[in-house]
Amino acid sequence: MVDAAVRSESTSNAAEHTEAEPAIDVQRVNDLLMGTWAHTRRTSREMIKDSAFWRDDSLGMDAHRERVLSQLHLLVQNSAVHRAFPRAFGGDEDNGANIAGFEELVVADPSLQIKAGVQWGLFGSAVLQLGTAEHHEKWLPGIMNLDIPGAFAMTEIGHGSDVASLGTTATYDPETDEFVIHTPFRGATKEYLGNAALHGIAATVFAQLITNGVSHGVHCFYVPLRDENGVDLPGINREDDGHKGGLNGIDNGRLSFDQVRVPRTNLLNKYGDVDASGTYSSPIDSPGRRFFTMLGTLVQGRVSLDGAASWASALGLKIAITYATQRRQFDGADGHETVLLDYGKHQRRLLPRLATTYAQLFAHDEFLQKFDAVFSGRSDTPDDREDLETLAAALKPLSTWHALDTLQEAREACGGSGFMFENRLVGLRADLDIYVTFEGDNNILLQLVGKRLLTDFAAQFKDKDAASLARYAVEQTAGRVFHGAGLRQFGQAVADLGSTARSVEYGLREEQQHEMLADRVQQMVADIAGRLRPAGRDKVLGEKLFNENQAELIEAARAHGELLQWEAFTDAVNDVDDEDTKQVLTWLRDLFGLQLIEKHLAWYLINGRLSAQRAASVSRYIDRLCRRLRPHALDLVDAFGWEPEHIRAPIASGAEQQRQDEARAYYAELEASGRAPISEKDLKAKNKR
Repeated sequence: MVDAAVRSESTSNAAEHTEAEPAIDVQRVNDLLMGTWAHTRRTSREMIKDSAFWRDDSLGMDAHRERVLSQLHLLVQNSAVHRAFPRAFGGDEDNGANIAGFEELVVADPSLQIKAGVQWGLFGSAVLQLGTAEHHEKWLPGIMNLDIPGAFAMTEIGHGSDVASLGTTATYDPETDEFVIHTPFRGATKEYLGNAALHGIAATVFAQLITNGVSHGVHCFYVPLRDENGVDLPGINREDDGHKGGLNGIDNGRLSFDQVRVPRTNLLNKYGDVDASGTYSSPIDSPGRRFFTMLGTLVQGRVSLDGAASWASALGLKIAITYATQRRQFDGADGHETVLLDYGKHQRRLLPRLATTYAQLFAHDEFLQKFDAVFSGRSDTPDDREDLETLAAALKPLSTWHALDTLQEAREACGGSGFMFENRLVGLRADLDIYVTFEGDNNILLQLVGKRLLTDFAAQFKDKDAASLARYAVEQTAGRVFHGAGLRQFGQAVADLGSTARSVEYGLREEQQHEMLADRVQQMVADIAGRLRPAGRDKVLGEKLFNENQAELIEAARAHGELLQWEAFTDAVNDVDDEDTKQVLTWLRDLFGLQLIEKHLAWYLINGRLSAQRAASVSRYIDRLCRRLRPHALDLVDAFGWEPEHIRAPIASGAEQQRQDEARAYYAELEASGRAPISEKDLKAKNKR
């Protein structure tokens, strides 16, 4: 962290900074950000202070892959990967702690985080969640101690996020009591699989289960890839993906299968089984419900990506804001060069993104609590699982998109220094790029959320009589004119409050922010539902209308995710007792809420939620909030809780402050000595006099 002298220097010129400024309790804010499993996060952070876990930027792809594999063995030695597994096998059965500790690995090397996720969060979790006791006893010990490195073979070249349409088949042969795993065409090749190119000796393969001439949909099979001598088994075709845009410490590759036979008992049969005669059975009668239940057991990938992306954004902002409080550029009115973060534009670039990162971290902890409640069994109903799936599909897109945006802006805000690989930002940006399509393309995930919102909206009218529906239709017609007239009070003239800026401050505080954000979601969903209603049971028309409204539905889902983040931020603020800390976090929450309103100002204007005058003042008030938060910027990034071993960026080490101090001392001494040259500009001004 920046020492006291540097901190004093870096905030001395901050706008609106006085001795009366509140000061946050950094440790209390750190506790809030670390969340429910703070102890596990700190344990993980202490472990990765060891340089053996760090990314070595000098390594080529092949050496990087081998280093990351060796790091996985270090994780095993440190008992860092067993938290979610059953106690009978040496685990802790602590799902929330498992994800929390795993997310922290992104700071060491994102390749390490993702390869660990492939091994234990996907491959191992598939065996754990989709298999039964026989499978657990046979394979979990080797998966846990890395004797069985494995791949998670779901994604196909030709189907991507459309898992239900996978082309790989698993056809039961009753004569040999075996399933025949087969890739019938090139588009059914399993693609982008971690551990597939080199290290994997087995895979959990998702394929269409066919028995007695009937396809029962996608199921998961444990498929050995190599024999005891390390040679690929007959029918296993393996290809190396080679260099990628990032995460080159992971041996991603392709797998295809040419009539590969596995025992019938290699079907992970928790949700669907085939007996020796070929008869299929399942505890879930509905094929659709069965499919989504099986996929739902693997939701932890999206959970962990949401958290890891949020912490990666935090690291980028820690580096960029620390640098911005030390680096000076261009002479100010006082004759000294100005600290970057004292420029209004620089504040606008970084502080709203800091507010969003806080919101995402608070939302992630609530998300993780929900995940833990479901997977521990404390609150595991079909409705709970559906809610968890919707949360995952709403939050993961927002955090991963935000990470790319934040890391890019942080890089640019650090100029040429940000482009140097040693300062972490370009490497993080490259590695995080794939997160937006990992575990489902972000737009597809938001479409899932949108469909859920439409379903919940329709449920309001289930079993309603004709009179109720007629009243709703009349209200909606009025709504098209006034569009929520109850909120127009926040768009009226503001002369009574004396100034537009003050009217925004008093008129868009917590309650009003929530009302505006929530109303936008509700109105968008209602409007879309109204446009879809004419389709009725006409599937052709329904598809046409849905496609026409798809973009807006995804935008409504995104607005829903932003609302969830705002609410989580507000919950965190309300959990703070210290008044100074609460005040600063309230400003930061307001910055998050108002920049969401600013981002969607066109919608609020078109739909009558804000007057043009009030809309114009929103941006000016955001600028005021940035100036208010400027003196607290270092405290707010220090609250992320990282030590130098985690940051490892020279421009955030204090070196820039030392350079600036040296330069200022040099010029001060030169001026005092009387040997300082006179500038041509000053000389000409003097001669004119």
